[in-house]
Amino acid sequence: MRTPDPHRPLDGAGILRTALRRNLGAMTWGTVLMGLYQAGETAFPIALGLIVEYTLQDRSPASLGVSIGALAVIITTVSLSWRFGMRVLQKANTTEAHRWRVRVAECGLQPVDRKIDLKSGEVLTIATEDADSTADIIEVVPLLISSLVAVVVAAVALGLADLRLGLLVIMGTVVILTILSVMSKRIGASTQEQQARVARAGAKVADLISGLRPLHGFGGNHAAFVSYRKVSTEAKHQAITVAKVNGAYAGAAQALNAVLAAAVTLTAGWLAFDGRITIGELVMAVGLAQFIMEPLKMFSEMPKYVMMARASAERMALVLAAPPVAALGPQRPSAGGDLEIDGVRYGTLRKLNFRVAAGEFVAITAYQPRAAADFASILAVNVPPQDYDGTVRISGREIADLPVEAVRAHMLVNPYDGEIFAGTLRTNIDPAGTSRTVAEAVEASMLTDVVALHRDGLDYAIRDRGANLSGGQRQRLSLARALAADTDVLVLHDPTTAVDAVTEQLIARNLVKLRRGRTTLVISSSPAVLDAADRVLVLDDGIITAEDTHRNLLATDEAYCLAVAR
Repeated sequence: MRTPDPHRPLDGAGILRTALRRNLGAMTWGTVLMGLYQAGETAFPIALGLIVEYTLQDRSPASLGVSIGALAVIITTVSLSWRFGMRVLQKANTTEAHRWRVRVAECGLQPVDRKIDLKSGEVLTIATEDADSTADIIEVVPLLISSLVAVVVAAVALGLADLRLGLLVIMGTVVILTILSVMSKRIGASTQEQQARVARAGAKVADLISGLRPLHGFGGNHAAFVSYRKVSTEAKHQAITVAKVNGAYAGAAQALNAVLAAAVTLTAGWLAFDGRITIGELVMAVGLAQFIMEPLKMFSEMPKYVMMARASAERMALVLAAPPVAALGPQRPSAGGDLEIDGVRYGTLRKLNFRVAAGEFVAITAYQPRAAADFASILAVNVPPQDYDGTVRISGREIADLPVEAVRAHMLVNPYDGEIFAGTLRTNIDPAGTSRTVAEAVEASMLTDVVALHRDGLDYAIRDRGANLSGGQRQRLSLARALAADTDVLVLHDPTTAVDAVTEQLIARNLVKLRRGRTTLVISSSPAVLDAADRVLVLDDGIITAEDTHRNLLATDEAYCLAVAR
């Protein structure tokens, strides 16, 4: 686990501030260009009013030509400023969303405290929908400012014609924003709840997909469907609630903006009828009253988007601020390395003691499967050192003194249920594309027949979770990936349970050959693997009860013989 970054944003407000701070340049340019766009849009009805006021009264062709040229400049400014302004803002928005997706994915791949109830499906939703919604703040702020520019320009222009018109626009805008800001808080709370329920539904789907085979096996399909329908229905009802709130907000905004536009138009008509403004000023006022509805609509919608971005940022903070499973130290293990277990007590384990020397091949056979699982979890650093008694040392250094990345780079623990990813055989064996022992790993894991079976060889396409592979092929592919990593210490948990006896014997011999000179620990009850090991440790009732070669134990230990003989 990485050392916690004191400058890392730990709440939604901090995430939004970070996003705004590192996109300040793009937002500045976007604000300027979108401000020009809104100013140009506002200038259009003002220019029409001036044309009516002066040009048509003089009936001068030269004045008309100048007016047409001025309108062309305004239209060009509006077109180009919108085009380039939105290009700048959308590029910054997309880039920022990508940054947060990567951050969330990076944190989601790290083990976190068990008290943080986040499933893989929830993390996926947060890394996609919430990251995109949070990044929208990059566009929201410039559009908010540019809309304010349009409102101010319109208010000033109307105020110059008659002070009452300008004050009407300003006061009406304040009233509209006050009402809508109250409504936007309800949207934020409803949206956050909706996102949480959608995430839970996504997590349920991920769980069902991963457990599809066993569900088919014991006929649990209907119960699983009912369980998913329940959480999906909850998400649907919350989505309907959010849609209602959004609809009420949009309707209120549209109605309030229309009332303001009508008030400006009627007031301008009354002033013109009373002779207090000219016909040209009336044309300008009517044009601005119609135009101002668009920036007012955009301006009034911004609080809603701010609250939605805040709600999404709070969801992301659940992942980004999740405490690590263990705050481990900064040291590094030495090369080569032995493995020492000293007085470990955890779960079914009670005062477990043994040592695997550097370069030794040792097998552990556990009479209770739960004990094997507890032991593998400790070595994989899925259990914080403070949660168990005793000490685990790698190359003489305690795990608690090492970063989790260093532990895993030095010691790989390959689980019995290793995941297979969509891609190819090659990308599953060597995800980083840096291994120099892919060919040897394929041969040692007896995956050669799978490679030879397909025309594409190692580039054969694998479906998600290895759906187009048999159970034995998936297990051998997972083993090949572990061997290709070529770590100093390798721990394998039941690597051959899904293969036939002949293949099992060949894999056991290949393991000894490929891992010669490097530390290897295999948790298994396979006679072939146990026979290939330098020595076998018997784990019974949480402690090591016997230690010898496989053949000696078969000859002297009746319980061992009953447990492993096939």
